[in-house]
Amino acid sequence: MDNNRFDGRKVDELRPVKIIKDFTRYAEGSVLIEWGNTKVLCNASVEESVPPFKKGSGEGWVTAEYSMLPRATATRNKRDINKLKLNQRSTEIQRLIGRALRAAVDFTELGERSITVDCDVIQADGGTRTASITGGFVALALACQKLLDAGLIEKMPLHRYISAVSVGVVDGVAMADLCYEEDSAAEVDMNIIMTDEGNFVEVQGTGEHGTFTQEQLLELLALGRKAAGELKEIQKEALGGLELN
Repeated sequence: MDNNRFDGRKVDELRPVKIIKDFTRYAEGSVLIEWGNTKVLCNASVEESVPPFKKGSGEGWVTAEYSMLPRATATRNKRDINKLKLNQRSTEIQRLIGRALRAAVDFTELGERSITVDCDVIQADGGTRTASITGGFVALALACQKLLDAGLIEKMPLHRYISAVSVGVVDGVAMADLCYEEDSAAEVDMNIIMTDEGNFVEVQGTGEHGTFTQEQLLELLALGRKAAGELKEIQKEALGGLELN
């Protein structure tokens, strides 16, 4: 079964993942993550202010925005600005990214400031939300390191690595990191977000064209756990071996 995948990978094998840090000049944290043929630009911006519900709390905030640029896919999609609002998919994804990244942060240590992580899909071939979370975490860590180096915070406010991967069942076979062709044909589609401690932040799973058993669920979770360990090492290398406590 291992050689029956669209691109010849083993069922538990990730596509090549490359994280290029400091990709843009001005953002406090910036990376381009290339995950197979999916490419996402992740920029983390620091602001010395917080949303109204955080004012006076002494705590900071982390949020995210997500967009798929025109011609990131085979046909041109219209910019959200032309529709005067985000489409439903973009709204759901950016909320997911924000929730995932906040799971890494001690807001008291961040202080009363905000970090926004913008994730812009340049090219899409499956897994854009998981690439955004995985790359977005590195951008967030770079921004926090810059605050630390500047003496604006006393300690690193991130306490765990966060990564995400898609898994699914295609033609009855559980597999990790679905490319577009696999994702569009999957009977079961799932996104798994995990910490480097092996804990789950969020699991989104749907029987797209059928149902799945408890045994298949456990198999998919195991594939996600293995992938998370590999992604953490890629993130850590991009961050120069950064250790988090």
